[in-house]
Amino acid sequence: MTTTASDHLGESSSGPPDAWVVAGRDVDGRPLPSLRQRLCPPMPEDRPWDWLGPVLVALFAGLVRLWDLGRPARFVFDETYYPKDAFGLLRFGVEQQFVDKANERILAGDLDVFAGPAFVVHPPAGKWMIALGEWVFGMNPFGWRIAVALLGTVSVLVMARAVRRLTRSTLLGCLAGFLLAIDGLHLVESRIALLDLPTMAWTLFAFAALLVDRDWARRRLADAVEPDGQVPPDGWGPPLLWRPWRLVAGLCFGVAVATKWNAAVVLAAFGLLTWAWDIGARRAIGVAFDRLSSWIRLALDTLVAFVTVVGSALVVYIASWAGWFASPHGYGRHWAESNPASGLASLVPDALRSLWHYHAEIMYFHTTLTDEHQYASSPWGWLIVARPVSFDWVDNIGPDQGCPTDRCVQEILGIGTPVLWWGAVLALVASLVWWLGARDWRFGVPVVGVAATWLPWFLYTDRPIFYFYAVMILPWLVIAVTLVCGKLLGPEDASPRRRVWGAAAVGGFTLLVLVNFAYLYPILTDQVIPYEDWLRRMWFRSWV
Repeated sequence: MTTTASDHLGESSSGPPDAWVVAGRDVDGRPLPSLRQRLCPPMPEDRPWDWLGPVLVALFAGLVRLWDLGRPARFVFDETYYPKDAFGLLRFGVEQQFVDKANERILAGDLDVFAGPAFVVHPPAGKWMIALGEWVFGMNPFGWRIAVALLGTVSVLVMARAVRRLTRSTLLGCLAGFLLAIDGLHLVESRIALLDLPTMAWTLFAFAALLVDRDWARRRLADAVEPDGQVPPDGWGPPLLWRPWRLVAGLCFGVAVATKWNAAVVLAAFGLLTWAWDIGARRAIGVAFDRLSSWIRLALDTLVAFVTVVGSALVVYIASWAGWFASPHGYGRHWAESNPASGLASLVPDALRSLWHYHAEIMYFHTTLTDEHQYASSPWGWLIVARPVSFDWVDNIGPDQGCPTDRCVQEILGIGTPVLWWGAVLALVASLVWWLGARDWRFGVPVVGVAATWLPWFLYTDRPIFYFYAVMILPWLVIAVTLVCGKLLGPEDASPRRRVWGAAAVGGFTLLVLVNFAYLYPILTDQVIPYEDWLRRMWFRSWV
């Protein structure tokens, strides 16, 4: 495969930040690219590899996620909640309580297990996704896991294509997708029916849409000032109020928030980041924010952007409760009828007031939960994989059950591939330096992403929280690692020795991650292994 300037994340791939522009040359004296190249560097030339590479990586991810997906043939960890909630949605449009020993009865084929409306603490969208698999394949382990497994697979493809756009490198895009595919936590959560992987996937889809929107808008700004590169006559340029990819991002964020509320923080963070990208683009074409007209136009753009992204997300969120609105049996559905409103509140429809009260009860639950759990962990340890979660454990498996020794075990351990996560911590620090020090906007993506998905959990350390929530952090860690790998590979005009050593470093790190993933694979997928082999994989006491 031939390489071009766009094949590596070197300085030549996108040009220096606008602040370095001096007399047509950068700080190293090299000729600067054109305004169009600085606003929107060209994508790699479309070749079969540009799609074939990401698709092959996604197919690999799909293979390891779908293989033997129905095992273990039982409810695993919090699967005792969400697949049954999804089944209630299928039958009644709202979640239901279940009779005693409902899990055992469902596995035995008895599906008459409902016992009235249930109070649930997460919105319905993620459970509707699980319900789709149950509708197609039945109320069985494969049926309730397939939708999450497919989302995990698609997220690998989207990661590869998004990072390709971010770096202008198909090679780095495939690397990002591959690293995501061989992360242990991503694999485990793709193979069980929880809500965190779907939430992560839809936020990643939204981010990918924002990247497309960034290029879309900047191309139009470049068109407005070319060929002379002068400031637009009106001092602002085209208004760009209709942004279709922003609408797509808003819809994806809406699905994410309608799966778990923590996605709302990601929406806010990347909404602000895309707003900052727009200001940078206007400044790049010569807009000066030194007059009232510019601030008025900025305010108008900001309002439209807010309505496009947040408004569409809100519409999706409310629509996800359609079953609750339509059913007379939803929990708290008629609260407003027995609690009449007064004043301005009386103008709000009863159904919306009931939904608002329901949300207040959910918030109270989340903020007052004090139960203890043996696998609860502090977010301080998440990035270094201090306390993984055992989703399933079977001990004392003997020779009559396929054990080659006297004692075997099975486990599904929710753990990220340690080499990847530990390397990502260093890459995250480097990203912060390159973002703030070198003013390279790309490195701001993982910094903002990690801040939005990790830091909010420190507000809730007095309630039980778990490492598997950290799958939301994972995409941004992978992006940080990939961007640093691009720097290690070096620019197109680097010396052959630099390129060889850079490729060796990146290849060596990727190989270490792959070997680490393969080593952990048996305890990620519930394989029967001798107890001694399991114990050797417990590198720290906190992993047990």
